[in-house]
Amino acid sequence: MRKPTVNQFEDKPRAASGLNRRTLLKFAGASLALIVSPVGMAAGSLLAVRVWPAEEYTRITLEGNSQLSFSHMLVKDPDRLVVDLEGIELNSVLQTLPGKVLESDPYIRGIRAGLNRPGVVRVVVDLKSEIIPQVFTLAPVGDYGHRLVLDLYPSVPLDPLLALIRKSSPMDAAAGETEAAETAAQTSPDTAPRKEPVARQDRRNNPKVNRLFTVVLDAGHGGEDPGAIGRGGSYEKNVTLNIAKRLKRKIDAEPNMRAVLTRDGDYFVPLAQRVTRARRVQADLFVSIHADAFVRPEARGSSVFVLSESGASSTAARWLAQKENNADLIGGVNLARQEGHLARTLLDLSQSATINDSLKLGKAVLAELGDINTLHKPHVEQAGFAVLKAPDIPSILVETAFISNPEEERRLNDNAYQEKMADAILRGIRRYFDDNPPAPRTRVAQLG
Repeated sequence: MRKPTVNQFEDKPRAASGLNRRTLLKFAGASLALIVSPVGMAAGSLLAVRVWPAEEYTRITLEGNSQLSFSHMLVKDPDRLVVDLEGIELNSVLQTLPGKVLESDPYIRGIRAGLNRPGVVRVVVDLKSEIIPQVFTLAPVGDYGHRLVLDLYPSVPLDPLLALIRKSSPMDAAAGETEAAETAAQTSPDTAPRKEPVARQDRRNNPKVNRLFTVVLDAGHGGEDPGAIGRGGSYEKNVTLNIAKRLKRKIDAEPNMRAVLTRDGDYFVPLAQRVTRARRVQADLFVSIHADAFVRPEARGSSVFVLSESGASSTAARWLAQKENNADLIGGVNLARQEGHLARTLLDLSQSATINDSLKLGKAVLAELGDINTLHKPHVEQAGFAVLKAPDIPSILVETAFISNPEEERRLNDNAYQEKMADAILRGIRRYFDDNPPAPRTRVAQLG
């Protein structure tokens, strides 16, 4: 017997099959009266659709010109997520959805959209495996309008740190550094990374503490949050990830160090999760990498910031901290799922000792940055950066240069400059470890 043909935009959950056809028709008729827009009322429109694939989760963002009314359900055999958008027209933006999915996406096989019934557009996400969705809306912020966010998490949670802490073999790490150095040399032979003096190499091969030092590298922004955007169209999130990856290769090539990235692709990680991940791997240091921006294009130079227990060290530092702390609003955090990681992690402990160590690290890195770029301020600045609030990990935020300055934007996109920046930060980390070898591990009890 041939199976009846089913409209691809009329998916229904199999568990609801107990209703007979007459009841369903009656229900559909009653629902129709609720969802049809009044005569003369214009339907809402989608302005943009975006897909951000990552091993941790894939995010789909639907951005509209008005608040989006929706419902969603999971359907089995085959697995798919069905989202009904009420009062939305089926426009050309929605029709671009199929082309947004990459074959390499870990969770999505494809996406399609069509008119399900009058006044309702149905979006069907064909899945590669069973997922647990988080679906939520975001109010307009910055350049974004009303957003509906679909976060697709695997049904069996992955431990994102397993991949993040995987250290290359010494040969692989060294090969990665050599390849990066050769690329930089080809781009600009006279600015290739300089070799370290033999004496310093000897000191590194005989560390004062016989254990592996863990440095967490935090590439600022990502995914929905582009960070600052240069006049030439450069995104801060791309620059920071490139520098972080180069720095990771160099740290992993060290005999007594490993690096952990808070993100290794173009996706968003909430600020509190960045701190939590650093604590879960018992990091010795936390380095957050950014590219500064200001309203005037002539602002230039590199800076280093640490946390302040009291007020900011300058008005500019306070303004920058507020801007960076808004990343969660722009990147999009599901507030209903937040568990107060940061507040619970901080407890009521004084951070004076950690801030003092952070200042030492900041001074060591700032001194090295001064060899490759103008310093915006000759001293380490302080402000209330949320991402620097781990109570037991010396933490700094490095503003590599001003992406809003046309000349510095060009340098930030240059392979050779990115290599030099990574080298400078590594030298600062080495200098800090030489003068302040990590003590045996003692940590505040991890909560949650």
